[in-house]
Amino acid sequence: MITSPALSGKRYAVLGLARTGKAAVRALLASGAQVSAWDNREEPRQMLLAAHGDRIELADPVIADLTGFDGVVVSPGVPLNRHPIAEAAARYGVPVIGDIELFALARPSLPPHRVVGITGTNGKSTTTALVHHLLMSAGVPSRMGGNIGLPVLGQDPLVPNDKANGVYALELSSYQIDLTFSLACDVAVLLNITPDHLDRYGSFEDYAASKARLFPMQHPEQHAVFGMRDGETLAVAAREEVRRGPGKVHFVDGGNLLAAQAQWPSLQGPHNLQNAAAAVAVVEALGLTEAEWLPGLASFKGLPHRMERVAEADGVLFINDSKATNPASAAPALAAFPAQAGHAHGGRRIHWIVGGLPKGDDLDECAPWFSNVAAAYVIGDAGPRFAQLLEPYVPVWRSEMMCEAIRQAIADAVPGDVVLLSPACASFDQFRDYEARGDSFRQLVGALLAGETS
Repeated sequence: MITSPALSGKRYAVLGLARTGKAAVRALLASGAQVSAWDNREEPRQMLLAAHGDRIELADPVIADLTGFDGVVVSPGVPLNRHPIAEAAARYGVPVIGDIELFALARPSLPPHRVVGITGTNGKSTTTALVHHLLMSAGVPSRMGGNIGLPVLGQDPLVPNDKANGVYALELSSYQIDLTFSLACDVAVLLNITPDHLDRYGSFEDYAASKARLFPMQHPEQHAVFGMRDGETLAVAAREEVRRGPGKVHFVDGGNLLAAQAQWPSLQGPHNLQNAAAAVAVVEALGLTEAEWLPGLASFKGLPHRMERVAEADGVLFINDSKATNPASAAPALAAFPAQAGHAHGGRRIHWIVGGLPKGDDLDECAPWFSNVAAAYVIGDAGPRFAQLLEPYVPVWRSEMMCEAIRQAIADAVPGDVVLLSPACASFDQFRDYEARGDSFRQLVGALLAGETS
């Protein structure tokens, strides 16, 4: 794990004891800090006591006396706009921070290294994993962390090799950036900004401002990489161009890589073209040459639940894109499999399993690619509304449940078609999280193809 003498003797309260909170507690204790911790659930509290005993105090920081504390470390899942912790900490003048800020405070005591911070509404997990893969393929030590599901404080510190210093590749959500104040990334990336998480922000403008905060934390001589497909991202880039010297702001859309994209099985579709271009811009800013990064694009295997190829049977491809939790994230998956002249279903190829807990009332961002959809199979809470939206454009099955949707799609699909789970919704109506939803899709596809369900 990552520890630092900078944290020794300090006092921290940790709120939220899922993966990030547990890693923060372990790192703080190992660094010599005094720690109190809390979770509204009894089980995590008892597990923490079993692991650390009298080295830790259980106390709810909302009602505790925070006099003398150096910070309240809040898990990203705690909604600061609704939770009373921000007000409670402010009464004592104690900053509310996250694990990424603890990492930033620890950096001066770590072996020489560099940090890449990657944010955006969509594509940040794939881009983070790709940066990590390109670096490792080129012999540069790298660690992934952050929103990708790997708490950075739980990672082993990087040690330089004879080729280069190590690189921490961090996926950063807006929630994590809200809790971070001193992370000066050697390279920072903003892929895109589209409406999302508006239940946590007063407006889309507030959400965009949260993403933009990553860049003023950098020094002017550090690099910034920006996508080119929305005005909000370009507005942030324009401000950074004024602040930085020449050659430090990089714009990417992937056009320079289009001719080679067919050689990269896990990076298909226009969205992945920009993701690949952003990753290439990052590693080039870190010093890699084309000869060093190019082989890594072909060997990249992608991420679970993100355009993941789970099976192919009788010429039909099955894709798990469960991480597409909003329409803007699902749209690139629909664009990745265009209609083909002369193919069945009028050239349309996609059997789209869509629905869950909706984040909005429309599918407008997916609409430009309805012409690629042979049929839609709606599930979950959003099913009835999505059926109404889609029925003027494509045949719709009101499947309700995942198993029935897959069964119907298998029956309808012909060679050359794609059965695509890209829900455009959160998962919490039927599943614990998007990972559980994707795992269910993977298992059900295997079972149905094997004829194991009735």
